[in-house]
Amino acid sequence: MERKRIRKSQQEKILVESSKLFWEKGYAETSMKDIANACGFRPANIYNFFKNKESILFEILLEEMTDIVAPIRHLKDDASISPDRGLYLMIENHVRLTLGEKSSSKLLFDVGLKNLSPANRKQIIKLRDDYDSIGETIIRRGIESGMFADIDEKIAVFSIASIIARSRIWYSSKGKYTIDDIVEFVYNFTMRGLGK
Repeated sequence: MERKRIRKSQQEKILVESSKLFWEKGYAETSMKDIANACGFRPANIYNFFKNKESILFEILLEEMTDIVAPIRHLKDDASISPDRGLYLMIENHVRLTLGEKSSSKLLFDVGLKNLSPANRKQIIKLRDDYDSIGETIIRRGIESGMFADIDEKIAVFSIASIIARSRIWYSSKGKYTIDDIVEFVYNFTMRGLGK
């Protein structure tokens, strides 16, 4: 059991350090040796966990998208949750994951997709499409109930996700605004944009 825990911890360290390196140096410029050095491992040890650099990138993106989508999946099917509440929960989850402890990947998602094989890219895009579909469903319910203006729900979801993703660039945990502040701002800003 202890050995399994240590292995999991080492694998997580590889993902965290790789994510930082991919952002700082670029995916193409980061070598497996760079990753091993950052983790304090011998380069050969990395291959005990991942078959190649792409498999590390894929795991980072898969974990990030799963963390964003899994907690809000129920919002698509649960019509008892009001559209404004559903929107708040979706924004809150996304902001907290984007700016929280695992935020070192910065904008890795956008640049990372092009470095994946078609099969791996398809899995990540499927999760991104799931996120968009959940948001579109929430906004459509708001439109149908008269809570939101009659707007293009697809563009609305793209805009919300873009605002949150870009906050990675300027947000600092030592800055003026807390994560709670950002959640409230993005939600209120979105609600004004969706209002009638």
